Amino acid sequence: MTTQTSKPRTSKKNTFGPLIVDVAVPLGSYYLFKDGFGTSTFAALAWSSVVPAVRTLWSAVKERSANGLAALILLVNVVSLLLSFVSGDPRLMLAKDSGVSSVIGIGILASVVLGRPMMTAGMKPWLVKGIVEREAAWARLVNGSAAFRRAERVFSVVWGVVLLGECVVRVVGAYTLSVDTMVWLGSVIMAVAMGLGFLVSGALAAGPMARMLIAETKSVETELVEPAGTPVVAVVG
Repeated sequence: MTTQTSKPRTSKKNTFGPLIVDVAVPLGSYYLFKDGFGTSTFAALAWSSVVPAVRTLWSAVKERSANGLAALILLVNVVSLLLSFVSGDPRLMLAKDSGVSSVIGIGILASVVLGRPMMTAGMKPWLVKGIVEREAAWARLVNGSAAFRRAERVFSVVWGVVLLGECVVRVVGAYTLSVDTMVWLGSVIMAVAMGLGFLVSGALAAGPMARMLIAETKSVETELVEPAGTPVVAVVG
């Protein structure tokens, strides 16, 4: 009998919590500063970027550790925010979000080339679900299954490509559409990109990996089960 821990719930909280802070808070605060307080477009964009930057830094300090993806996001956010303040260009403030996506996307693709797919850290808890047997199955498959390792790389490749594609679309929009339009449309583009990433990566990588994990776990459980119904031989004297 397997026992599940609370890791899946924690994983979901850690995954969706930052997304809500990074999307809903900047969008709402932009209109609050611009329409509510009457600040300039640049000032509204600048102040609406503070909360996500502080959140990223606080997470790194609180947990006293950061995976490669978190560290990359923090670095890009800080640098892009400083550059935007120096330039004073609202459109650059919008384009800097695309810069975040592009750098992260490139970092993810580079991690695949280096043999350490960056997105595995976020995917593994969803597939293992805190089950000890699946954790062991994961280790066996990583060491012994070429198909499993290939799917692991594909997962990161899909997300790298999706983020680079999002970057191109948002940069074009930042310099061809109005700033007010891109403030809300940028979030829509990001949401669509995330949905596409989940759909494609799930179909090409996460889904097959989950099936391989389940099959590997069941095969080991089958080997451990003692055969039932052993015939009893009666010796008649």
